[in-house]
Amino acid sequence: MAGRFRSKRYKESLKNVPARPVTVEQAVPILKKFQLAKFDETVNLVVHLGIDAKQADQMVRGSLSLPKGIGKTRRVIAFAQGSNIEAARAAGAIEAGADDLIKKINDGWLDFDVAIATPDMMPKITRLGKILGPQGKMPSPKAGTVTTDVATAVREYAAGKVEFRNDAGGNVHAAVGKLSFPEHDLAANVHAFLNTIRRLKPATAKGQYIRKVTMHSTMSPGVPLDISHLDVETAPSA
Repeated sequence: MAGRFRSKRYKESLKNVPARPVTVEQAVPILKKFQLAKFDETVNLVVHLGIDAKQADQMVRGSLSLPKGIGKTRRVIAFAQGSNIEAARAAGAIEAGADDLIKKINDGWLDFDVAIATPDMMPKITRLGKILGPQGKMPSPKAGTVTTDVATAVREYAAGKVEFRNDAGGNVHAAVGKLSFPEHDLAANVHAFLNTIRRLKPATAKGQYIRKVTMHSTMSPGVPLDISHLDVETAPSA
């Protein structure tokens, strides 16, 4: 966003961004003081990784249920057949089906957040890759959205399970809660997410893995986190 389009309150908040990275426990109260919007802002993390995003074996992708949730429900659909259709609906899927659901999406319907699929449906939905892939909604075994236990997956994602993957610049973006969360709850979610990222370090990634972490709310400037205090650094690869 160009500087001239930033609000006066945003510019004032910039003056309170620490000059040096701070710990998670220090960053959360700083973020809460900004309060730039009238709605309950989402708190996000941006993690810059030392990976080659062009290499398939260095992709960082996964999912996790944060210990304190993310403060909202998500709209989940399920590609399934037979009894799994009713199981998915009973678990909270807003839509569930096979060919009929595929056609609906091909016709332009994308009013959902997460798509779950049973393994037997994957050959049928590969054609949706060009539609769902760019939006990050294509079911994937690595993300836990392709599973035989469709009901459990629907319940977890509807409750706010976080799915993430690195972008072309080697960055991972994720929502970790709401600004209204108690400080210790937000901190717990941030630590849980960063520990998950740490465990997913690709074997072929060289040098420093987690290079920079910034936390921000929907409307606020970013607060840099001191990764040396997060126990997320890994020794450089040999």
